[in-house]
Amino acid sequence: MLHSGSSNKSCKIDSSKIPDLIEITIDDLTKFLNDGCFTSHQLTQAYIARINEVNPKFHAVTEINPDALSIAKSLDAERTSGKLRGPLHGVPILLKDNIATADQMNNTASSYALLGAKVPKDSMIAAKLRAAGAIILGKTGMSQWASFRCNGSGCTNGWGSRHGQITSAYYPNLDPSGSSSGSGVASSLGLALASIGTDTSASIISPSERNCLVGIRPTVGLTSRHLVIPISEHQDTIGPMARTVRDAAYILSAIAGKDADDKYTANIPFSAVPEYWKDLQTGALKGAKIGIPRNLVPKGLPGMNIFDQAVETMRKLGANIIDTSFPSLMEFFKAAGKDHDLVLGLDFKTNLKEYLSKLTVNPHNIHNLEDLIEFTKKDPREDYPKRDIDAWIQAMNHTCHDNTCAEFKTLYEKNTKVGGQDMILGALDTKTDKLDALILPSFFAGIITGPSGYPAVTVPIGFKPANEKVVTGGGGLIADAPGVPLGVSFLGRKFDEQKLINFAFAYEQETQVRAKGPKQYMVPKAQVKDFI
Repeated sequence: MLHSGSSNKSCKIDSSKIPDLIEITIDDLTKFLNDGCFTSHQLTQAYIARINEVNPKFHAVTEINPDALSIAKSLDAERTSGKLRGPLHGVPILLKDNIATADQMNNTASSYALLGAKVPKDSMIAAKLRAAGAIILGKTGMSQWASFRCNGSGCTNGWGSRHGQITSAYYPNLDPSGSSSGSGVASSLGLALASIGTDTSASIISPSERNCLVGIRPTVGLTSRHLVIPISEHQDTIGPMARTVRDAAYILSAIAGKDADDKYTANIPFSAVPEYWKDLQTGALKGAKIGIPRNLVPKGLPGMNIFDQAVETMRKLGANIIDTSFPSLMEFFKAAGKDHDLVLGLDFKTNLKEYLSKLTVNPHNIHNLEDLIEFTKKDPREDYPKRDIDAWIQAMNHTCHDNTCAEFKTLYEKNTKVGGQDMILGALDTKTDKLDALILPSFFAGIITGPSGYPAVTVPIGFKPANEKVVTGGGGLIADAPGVPLGVSFLGRKFDEQKLINFAFAYEQETQVRAKGPKQYMVPKAQVKDFI
């Protein structure tokens, strides 16, 4: 629904005073666009220039939407006529390259196997963003097939055959982490206002932490997965990766909601999607019961001083910090290996076939996992066998043909009970307390929330110290180094996003970590003032 917008253009600032696009917010853009300081067309030109400037180094963006500038012009015309669609009107957003758009762009999960394939319509995520007035600026690179391909040493976070190796800008050749790696790097560098990522197990939380971002992993079923290249219908979820809590909340409000094409969204317990950005409170932590699962994060754990400082900040803000524990931690880690891989493998085998069946153009005739295996083996661009396909082979070799077999059901129910009901709810609902949320270092949180389908919000808390040892990891990427960002994640019950976002907002507003910490070693110089 279109709302009345301001037709009084009265920009009161010099163009040199417009904030750097690496830090600008949705609220800033709304003000400057409404006041006529610049147009969405000029803003989009600036973002495209920024992408072209640094993408040869970081490989974060796979392709730019060829229609982006014309879409920006049409949204400018709406604004001029006094019509606004909401906070995202005329704001450029990037989508991970597994979220389909029915336009000139590709949707490939960073593989040549789906280059040129077409879908019958936009994914619900893309459709909702367009309806909210966002400009879909392009697609971000990702760990190929959302990190569900290989298990060996040749696998690296952020590698895809279509774009090569993505790296984080916080240290040369730094592992960008997680499969939403391009979305993380692009948002961090201000190549768009924000990006959309997907998360099966840590793929929003982990790259958000590594790139000093706020990332929201929504409850499975809060955001539609229709026409998103899948791993697992039981674990996949779609969420924002932004530089501030408020911006992430704006975007989540735009993309959440029920969809007849995704049966999991029928479990949403409210008829109207909350406007998560409207109820942000700096005092949200006052009186809140925040639990730390001490059997995973014991007191005095070496190297955890930044997390401990974050805990003390929350205590200063009025939070009641309560030691709790995960009742089924050992069972969880036992199930997180072979059993969990089998659940994901059979889901992928089933859900990929369903996605491929919806394509209106399928240039390489990839109809199932067996076809994908053959394509990957034969096309040298897919870097096989250096980068193996062991996850796929394991799924193909199982006696279950798909995720409807009895063994799958038994393992899935076991994993969900151990990871959700026993694990997270067990830590939240103790014998003596009913806690509001749990907190964990974000590098733990992504793994914990994956099998359960529960939500998490990560927010920056600091950076590795200047004397941190440089550690080289798989594929020659740097695994750890000075200045690498760290985050804390708030975990809660299903559909508890508003509460978790509020807690993250209160912490962010008190600390302003992103503004105070080390900066990226290379940043784009292009600004919107260059196009006014």
